[in-house]
Amino acid sequence: MNKISGPLLDRIDLHVEVTPVPFSELNTQIASPVKSEGIRERVIEAREIQAKRYEENKGMYANAQMSSKQLRELCQINQAGQTLLKTAMERLSLSARAYDRILKVSRTIADLEKSEEIKVEHLAEAIQYRSLDRENWGS
Repeated sequence: MNKISGPLLDRIDLHVEVTPVPFSELNTQIASPVKSEGIRERVIEAREIQAKRYEENKGMYANAQMSSKQLRELCQINQAGQTLLKTAMERLSLSARAYDRILKVSRTIADLEKSEEIKVEHLAEAIQYRSLDRENWGS
């Protein structure tokens, strides 16, 4: 982690720490595993929502490509969401770029749930994906 600069890390949308799975858990059966087909269908539907959203913008097909103007229009959040995001920005010392990325990822999470609006839980999940921005990551 020390070899990746902050500005470079800031340009990566999803940061997830993957911890090693203990050997004892590798052989256990999962009660009801998530089926790939269901996930695939949700992703296809979310991509269709985004394609429809950006159909008038040539060459644009995904939330990650939103301009700052589109971000303000398409990623509006309620007061509770604003409070959550403000707190996360302050506590995690996130940049303006991270703010934009969080909003874009939360819009995508909302699309995966077929939600017209970005809810607090969508924001919370998107903030969680900025785990590598945290000062004590990996310790």
